[in-house]
Order: sequence, then C-alpha cells, then structure tokens
Amino acid sequence: MFKISNLVIVFGSFLLIFSIINIATANEINPILIRAETISGIASIALITIGYLWTEISPKQPTKAILKGEEGFVLYSKLSDDQKNELAWGSQQILTATAASTILIYWENKVILRRGLISNNDFIPGEICNRAIEQKRLISLVNTELFPGRDEFDCVLNNLPAVIVYPLSNKGLTVVGGWSKRSFTISDEKWISGWSDKLLSLLNV
Repeated sequence: MFKISNLVIVFGSFLLIFSIINIATANEINPILIRAETISGIASIALITIGYLWTEISPKQPTKAILKGEEGFVLYSKLSDDQKNELAWGSQQILTATAASTILIYWENKVILRRGLISNNDFIPGEICNRAIEQKRLISLVNTELFPGRDEFDCVLNNLPAVIVYPLSNKGLTVVGGWSKRSFTISDEKWISGWSDKLLSLLNV
C-alpha cells in the first residue's frame, strides 16, 4: 500500500509539472487553454493529496481486553468417544481460527465443555441465551457494553467484550467469547454456527 501511495504522489507531481511547463511555453493564451490547465492542475493536486492521505491510513487493530481466567479444558465425562473427539477438535479449531478467547457448550441443562480461558462459575442461561433458543438464530453481541443483560455471560468469563450465542435446537447453546470488541467476523459466525449444527446432530444420537 505504501508503494502504491508513493506512485500516486509521483504521478500527480509529474502531471502538475507538465501542466505548468505547458502553459509557460504556450505561444498563445486563450480561454480554452486556461480551462484545460485549471482542470489539469486541480486533478494533479487531488492526486497528490490522495497519495499523502493514503500514506497516513493505518487501520486500527482491535485492542485485546485483559480477561481474568485460567487456560483450561473441561469436558463432561459421560459422553461417547465420538462426542468427546468432536468437541475437542471443534473447540480447538474455533479457538485457533477465530477471535475466540473462550467457548462453552451447554446441553440438556448441564455444561459439557469449557475451553480456553475458563471460570468455575455455574452457567445459567439468561434472557439473551433464551432469546437465541426461542428465535432459533445466532445472536452476536459485538460490544457487550451496549447490551443490557450482558452480565449473564459473567458466569462464562467476567467482562467478555464480545459474545456469540448459537442455539443447539431447544436443548442447549454454544457460547463463544471474544478477545476484543467487534472481533468476530461474518466468517467466524458462519464457522461457529456450522460447527454447532454438526455438533447438534452428534449430541442428538
């Protein structure tokens, strides 16, 4: 990006110089030439300005929140080997391939998985989780500070800056917490919902 911006500045400068040379060496000054040189000069200055602005553009990276929790992996013991393997594989993929800091799977009134940064608090679905189940859709809290009722996720991990909730039919939930505000992309949401649908079919066996 930096090299392209420099090229734009150089190109605009050349156009401006040629425009000045052209009008300075013209044998006859007339309104048509003046209009043409004015337009050329404005275009040249615009290109130079764009080039300089381009060099200043540096997208702000989301700042990671300081989350208090311990790295852990807790799996419900009374699951089949296939279910355990899927939970272990899928949760690891979400934690490494997305902006997730923690993941919790709630199934038939019990927590069957905690992974990433975890706490020992009892998880009780609140209004937002119940709404996800009732509406049968993913709910994304891009910035939990803006959502009333966000405290229900403190039992997952205190002060999560972003949360995704996805229903597992009417029997459970996938809850994924992010490292920072607005950290989850549309691709992350698709990955989490797709894996949750796959997990649902396995847990229903």
